[in-house]
Amino acid sequence: MNQLVRDARHAMFDQGELAQLTYGAFDIAARSMQDMKQEEIEVTFPVGYNFDRTPIPSTRTYKKDQLLSKYQFLAFHQLSVNALVQLVTLIETLVGDVVRAVVTRYPQKLGGKRTLSIQAVLESTTLEEVHVRATDALLNELAYRSPVEFADSMQQLVSVNLLECPSFHCYMEIKATRDIFVHNRGIANDIYVRKAGSHVRARSGMALPADIQYFLESYEHCLKIADWLEIELHGHWHSSEYEDRANPQIEIPTDPPAHPPEGSAP
Repeated sequence: MNQLVRDARHAMFDQGELAQLTYGAFDIAARSMQDMKQEEIEVTFPVGYNFDRTPIPSTRTYKKDQLLSKYQFLAFHQLSVNALVQLVTLIETLVGDVVRAVVTRYPQKLGGKRTLSIQAVLESTTLEEVHVRATDALLNELAYRSPVEFADSMQQLVSVNLLECPSFHCYMEIKATRDIFVHNRGIANDIYVRKAGSHVRARSGMALPADIQYFLESYEHCLKIADWLEIELHGHWHSSEYEDRANPQIEIPTDPPAHPPEGSAP
């Protein structure tokens, strides 16, 4: 269980690093373009592929200011939106993996009322495979619940109440923002306002801001959720690996063996 959290945290660190490296690459490209003397720049890029998998190239001529504005849009808006999508995916995957690990170990947590199609049962070759299919169905069902409903289900399954984590309440707004950019072109609606709760950042019908600063704040909240979850899971599902990291053993130096005085008998 502890390893699941550690892997997710490392993936978040990687996402933060990649976002900063990409932002730096955009900055280098923009500075290089500003130093160019020509006011028009030709750019060739593929717009599709032929049947033999060779690219179909297209060349477009941009005015320098036009191309700079596109780089600025990529650096200050599109980059943060894409990185935000990745962060929410990492948190969703983490909590899903935790639920899967617990339910796989204790299938009785699925409950006696959960149903599984006859086809899924007949296609399973072992009882363990039936448990896996039932767990997959549960996770698919949880994915469509609101963060509050998901937190309630997770408490029942894993004995961890995500609503007690302050950063999870911020994450509810972050996830709502992700959904708006994926499904509604970044324009807040009533669903966003309801899901974001007290952390709402825009009224229905307004464009949601998503700049680098917002991504960095979201990044920190996701890391805090992982840190909090690691501690809570350890309280219910003891991890010797976490215990060793939290309480490192202090090595006591040993005195070197005494050497007899020179000239004395051995």
